[in-house]
Amino acid sequence: MKINNVGSMGVNPYKKNIEKSSAATSKPHSKADKVEISSKAIDLQQSNEVLKARQEKVQALKTQVDSGTYTIDPKAIAKGLLNFYKK
Repeated sequence: MKINNVGSMGVNPYKKNIEKSSAATSKPHSKADKVEISSKAIDLQQSNEVLKARQEKVQALKTQVDSGTYTIDPKAIAKGLLNFYKK
């Protein structure tokens, strides 16, 4: 019995698949991530009062730690943990 290639002479179906996949990977991706910050967030970041108060508090804590006078209140920590987990 002889089987002849009828209709699809010299066509490789896998070759089309390879060509499609290589064409898809060679295209540059035009989509990119974009981040937008709202005007309110920018205002909050630029608030000098908050920054000054935070810097003063951090500096005070640094001096206490450096001098060895910083103490931890275990009752205040436990109270804060309980309040956090009760919510």
